[in-house]
Amino acid sequence: MSNHDETPENRLRKELPEEAPVGAPEPAQASEEQQAELTGRQRLAQGLWPPRVTRAQLIVALLLFGLGFGLAVQVASNSDGDSALRGARQEDLVRILDELDDRTQRLEDEKQGLEKQRDELENSSNQAEEARRQTVEKERQLGILAGTVAAQGPGITMTIDDTKGTVEADMLLDAIQELRAAGAEAIQVNGVRVVAGTYLTDSGNSVSVDGNKINAPYRFKVIGKPQDLEPALNIPGGVVQTLEKEQATVTIERSDKIVVDALRAAKRPDYARSSSQ
Repeated sequence: MSNHDETPENRLRKELPEEAPVGAPEPAQASEEQQAELTGRQRLAQGLWPPRVTRAQLIVALLLFGLGFGLAVQVASNSDGDSALRGARQEDLVRILDELDDRTQRLEDEKQGLEKQRDELENSSNQAEEARRQTVEKERQLGILAGTVAAQGPGITMTIDDTKGTVEADMLLDAIQELRAAGAEAIQVNGVRVVAGTYLTDSGNSVSVDGNKINAPYRFKVIGKPQDLEPALNIPGGVVQTLEKEQATVTIERSDKIVVDALRAAKRPDYARSSSQ
């Protein structure tokens, strides 16, 4: 085709450059965006690893660990303490509850007694005479507790026959503590008066109470409420079951009159003095 056949429109199309398709990114611009994206990921990875732990965060973590460990130990301890009661029979649980009720009642009776003494002192026409009377009564009560005077009243007699020689001092001490917790007011073991400062030690095949050697059978004479004392010794896992596991024989007898006549000499304290003026 000759030049004469070219129209003005054809010549205009040859002179204008071809347009790129709409939406096609420029190669250089796409490469820069990919590089920027890769750099951002690298910065994120560098910020997360290795982890940076501040001192405050470390202290908080240690405190939370200690708290969790303490709670775990407490829960385990409570579970161990309740395991003995879980295996107890219903009648044993009822007896334990009755014993706790009796202890609460004894404390309430003591409270009422003290309140009565206070009211008598406040309302007595002769307060000096009433004070002397209460002082004499208190001295008698303290003498019983200190073992300086004899006592009698209802209670029990517990005999421990140890033919195998397996009963040790700590077992007898457990019996004394259980009796005290059950409200025992006076205790005598094989002719030795038990007081607040009494100690027991093993002495060969026997036991010593405050330095006095005693031999089996061990006889406890206890003044208190029999309905409280005997169940306290027979609770599941208590004194009687522990002694029977050691092949000892335990017999308990209730009585309306128990006489505790072993006496202790009144000892003057070496250092303690009355603070009253």
